[in-house]
Order: sequence, then C-alpha cells, then structure tokens
Amino acid sequence: MKILNAVRKAILQHGALQQLVLLVGVGATLAITTPNANAVPSYARQTGSDCAACHVGSFGPQLTPFGIRFKINGYTDTNGKSGNIPLSAMLVANATHTAKDAPEADKIDHFDRNNTVAVQEVSGFVAGKLADNLGSFVQITYSGIDRVFSLDQADIRYVRTLKLGEKDLTLGLSLNNNPTLTDPFNTLGQWRFPYTSSDFNAGFGPAEPKVESLGGGVVGVNFYTFYDDSLYAEIGFYNNLSKKTLNFLNTEDPGQIKGVSTYGRLAYFKDSKRDNFSVGVFGFASSIQERGAFGPADKYRDLGVDASYQYLGNRKNIFTANTSYVREWQRLNHTLADAENVRNTFNQFRAAGSYHYDQTWGATVGVFDLRGKRNADLYSTVDETTGLVTNGSIGGRPNTRGYILQADWTPWGQESSWGGGWANVRFGLQFTGYTRFSGGSSYFDNDGNLRRARSNNTTSVFVWTAL
Repeated sequence: MKILNAVRKAILQHGALQQLVLLVGVGATLAITTPNANAVPSYARQTGSDCAACHVGSFGPQLTPFGIRFKINGYTDTNGKSGNIPLSAMLVANATHTAKDAPEADKIDHFDRNNTVAVQEVSGFVAGKLADNLGSFVQITYSGIDRVFSLDQADIRYVRTLKLGEKDLTLGLSLNNNPTLTDPFNTLGQWRFPYTSSDFNAGFGPAEPKVESLGGGVVGVNFYTFYDDSLYAEIGFYNNLSKKTLNFLNTEDPGQIKGVSTYGRLAYFKDSKRDNFSVGVFGFASSIQERGAFGPADKYRDLGVDASYQYLGNRKNIFTANTSYVREWQRLNHTLADAENVRNTFNQFRAAGSYHYDQTWGATVGVFDLRGKRNADLYSTVDETTGLVTNGSIGGRPNTRGYILQADWTPWGQESSWGGGWANVRFGLQFTGYTRFSGGSSYFDNDGNLRRARSNNTTSVFVWTAL
C-alpha cells in the first residue's frame, strides 16, 4: 500500500504529459525490475507454459484453445512439478481524456472532471491448483478510484474427467459470484472486449442485460460438462448475498432475489489446430425487488446467441472475431409499480475483431449497439411542474451505440523475448466513440443539461501488468 500511495503521489504532482510518461515508466519498471521467479503469473508457473500458450497476443484474458481447456479443467493442469504457490498480482493504470468535461454530478471524489490519471486497480489473486481436481480463480482488488478493497471475482471449481464410450467427458462444479464469469469463450459479459477500460469512460448506456449486472453481489453453484472436446453445457443457480456480507466485501447490492435466479449455457466448440470456432446460446431468468419490500418483484428474462472465431496459423499472424446478441424481457412490477406500462424490452449487440502480430503488436475494433422500447418512466426524469425532461433520454429510449478502437504493445510476449515470455506488461491506446447515448445524439445529463453523445468520446492510455 505504501508503494501504491507513493506512485500515485508522484503521478499527481506532474502535468498531464508528464503524468503519462510516468505511467509508462511505472509499467516498464514493474516488468523489468521484478525477478523472473516472482514475475510469472501463477497459471504459467503451474503449467510451465509461456503466456502465449493460453492467451491471444500473449496477454489475457482472451483464451486460445489451450487456455479454454485449462479453464474447463478447473485451473488444475500442471507440468507435474510441485511447489507452485497459486498467487499472482496485477496492476492497471491509465490516463483518460473525454471530449467534454464530465457533468458536475458525475465528478468522482479526488479527481478532476477531465484529464484524469489513476492507478485504477491493484489486484491479488489466489489462482491455480489447490488440490487434486480442485482449482481457483479468486481476485481481490483495491480500487484507486473508489479507494476500497473488494472481492472482485471468485470462481472455485471441482472437476473430474471420465470416459463415456471412447470419448472424454469432463464434469465440473463451480462456486462463483457472477453468472458469466464461468464462460470460457470470451463472448459474454465478464470476458469480452474491451478487456480493460477506464473507469472515467461513460460506459454503454442506461441499460444492460441483467445477466451482466450481478457480478459480485450474488453467489451461485454451476454444474457443467464438456464432451468430446466439443460440446459444452452449463446450468447455474444464483441467490443474493446478505447485506452484511456485501458491506464486508464492498460489492454492490443487486437487491433481494425471490427464489433463485437460473443461468443456462450451451455451446459447440471445434478446434482444428490452425483455427477454431464456437457457437452458442445462453439464457438467464431472475425475479428481484428491494430488500424488505413486499408484493410482486421485477422479472427479467434474457436469451442470447454468441459466436467466436480464431485463426492462429503458425502464431505469427492471429485473427479473432467475437460476437453476441441478447434480448431481455422485463416485467417491472416493483420498479414501475405506479406506471402505466410495466413491460419493457431491449436488445444488445456486441462484436469485436482483432489482429495480433508476432505476439507483440495488437489492434482491435469493437462495436456496441443497445436499442430498446420507449419507456419514459424508466429512462427519463420529468419535472412534475413543467413536464420537461430534466435528466435522461429525451425520447424515453435507452438507445446507445458506438465503437471502440484499441492498439496495444506487449514488448516481451514472445517465447524468445527477454524473460522467456514471462515478463507480462501491455501498453495500450484506446478510443471509445459514441454516435448515440441514452436515446439519441443528445440527452439530458445528470446536471439536467443537454449533452451530445459525442461529448462522451474517450481516449485512454493504459499500462497493464501482471506478476
């Protein structure tokens, strides 16, 4: 913590350009000065493989077929050597500029409304084999924005592999805190592009599928199978954590789930070595209301499809494509109890394509598009005296769409690189552009002022290192 505070003080004492130079220096120093014995992420130490074996572009979290199987096998595969300690660490720092200053109501404590520099997160992981057939991915994070520690992600798995005829059948059980955390294909909420983004970014609009918004506030038990290295099936059951537990873990409260929420997933995966692809469907159902409330709860039903493709070739030129589409049906009996229309629907489309050269240079283009039914009671705040919209969507729709451009450099990603591909640091430049936000090309911000969607366009430079 003393090191983190010293880094942050040094950064804040300089101007914007000097701050950016310092961020780059911090990332390089972390990668170069850490001895190899301590610089290796715990999964790489455990398997004896370089990062490019599991990750596209030699840096996480996008998985290769080897990485997909490692996750499905419960993080337990090893090189047969003992003595590995399943501990790792990560740091993400960034400098962010927005086309127009953030509204005063959205200003984050300790930071300006624009041109921010932050050590965004410092994380520790318990990640790797814990015992025979038992492995974990548990992340505890200190947020340099909110200045608190929290349980970020937790996925603890027990796995057995059997023979069904002449085919392998993997059976797994996961205890986790996020419905999409368990997915291995980089197409659903937790693991899709952008894999990192600035906390000062405006985000993806006023709505998101419920299956993607419960991370950290729930606990679930998932059962999954992987048959013949191709057919993946999963079903999970989730409930909310107690308020006391949420306060202890510093995670957001999703509300009171009535009964249990159900998550389902079915996917087909084909690995031809030179390339691979997956296609799948997924669904989620939940009923939620405020804690202590009585009467009917809000009902959410999500149904989606997804697909991914990777061209790996000889690992010199790598192309990937990931996409997903989800439709959510809502019956907001609790949230809109006094409104005329309690039924609501919206659709979310996400896609990204990337190219990586020689496990070092990367470029990614992503698009996002959320469109929904008009519901002024849900997406707009109206002055009761004048009848004018003072906050939110002008037309009462959540529609938000735009694109993300990213270029990144992983200087020591190759197996032949300094450190044998075990010095893990990535430098990146990311731009998020908006053509619609909260209903249109303009909307009313949280100060009640008219704001252009393009005013949220965000440029971020980041340093991301894992030890």
